[in-house]
Amino acid sequence: GPQSIFSPKGKIALMFLKHYAACSDAKLIEHLNGNIHYQIFCDIVISPSAPITNFKIVSEIRCELAEKLDIDILQHILANHWKPHMSNLDSMVCDATCYETAIRYPTDIKLLWECVDWNYNMLKSHSYNLGVRTPRTKFIKWSKRYTNYSKSKRPSRKEKRALRRSLLKLLKKIDSALICLESQLTDFLLNTYWQRRSASQKVLEQQWAYFFKGEKPKDRVVSIDKPYIRPIVRGKEVKKVEFGAKVNKIQVDGIGFIEHISFNAFNEGVRLKKSIWLTQKLFKKKLKVVGADRIYANNKNRSYVTKLGIKTDFKRKGKPTKYKPQYDQLAAVITKERATRLEGSFGTDKEHFLLKRVQARTEKTEVLWIFFGIHTSNAIKIGQRMRQKVKIAA
Repeated sequence: GPQSIFSPKGKIALMFLKHYAACSDAKLIEHLNGNIHYQIFCDIVISPSAPITNFKIVSEIRCELAEKLDIDILQHILANHWKPHMSNLDSMVCDATCYETAIRYPTDIKLLWECVDWNYNMLKSHSYNLGVRTPRTKFIKWSKRYTNYSKSKRPSRKEKRALRRSLLKLLKKIDSALICLESQLTDFLLNTYWQRRSASQKVLEQQWAYFFKGEKPKDRVVSIDKPYIRPIVRGKEVKKVEFGAKVNKIQVDGIGFIEHISFNAFNEGVRLKKSIWLTQKLFKKKLKVVGADRIYANNKNRSYVTKLGIKTDFKRKGKPTKYKPQYDQLAAVITKERATRLEGSFGTDKEHFLLKRVQARTEKTEVLWIFFGIHTSNAIKIGQRMRQKVKIAA
């Protein structure tokens, strides 16, 4: 094929630039064409008479890098480069957050209707391609009823239940008709089609068991476009449930690293040991101070940090000792560091580095998106420190 426009270095730089500029792919290419500083950063020279017009090159590079991303190796490389500009390498704070994906809130009725609508369109398409009549369904009738339902401000529980029952039966009928036609078109259907079909069948199976048998679904599918997304109960006042990747993040001297990322809910309290191991592996220095939320303060973690002689901000058990004022003073300093710098970085990443609503379309590209969002924020902090050192030296 033709030679790549961007070098390997330029491709990685483009991903950093995406989150630094915090704009769409089309806008990013527009900025790149007209900004010489962006071009130098991405190791490319673009002639004004021959600008890049295909903005989809950004998503193609994102998909290419997502297949090759190794978070552990890359974070180790970044830590080695940033270490000279960091201090207090013997202290670490950790916490977890959820980076939400760009999907609408998935109620059962919305999800069922999306499955019905897409499956019916596929049924019509397959029937046309095979030259047969489209099987009869009550799709038009229930599409009108769903439209009326979606317009109503406060539908009753009875209306919701009736519509769910009807959509489930309609989806099951369309699914059975599709299975008959798919056997004749197996060689002509793409992988993306089968992924969506599999997701819609999973939704039908889960929702049918939940509605008619009262069985709560395990690994609940909440989007047929992104079947890997799971509901994550966070227990917040504003958002009780979030949909996206949950990240256990460690922070050393204001610079954050990903310890664990998963689209399934997990208890971050059991990951303190691995957070300590990762920090010591990255910076080759024994930890003396660890700050963490109270969910991390279980008995195993308490015994582990005591054995290693690590100071924490965990609330102490048992009777207070004569050193209680000193312990409380140390705990207050550690808690302030965690509550201001670490939790503040969550908000900064989400508001300024495209992590408020992750726009990537696949599981791997979402992980890549979050990785570059977090480390673009880190790179800016390191750059500011480097500039400050130059000013002091001058």
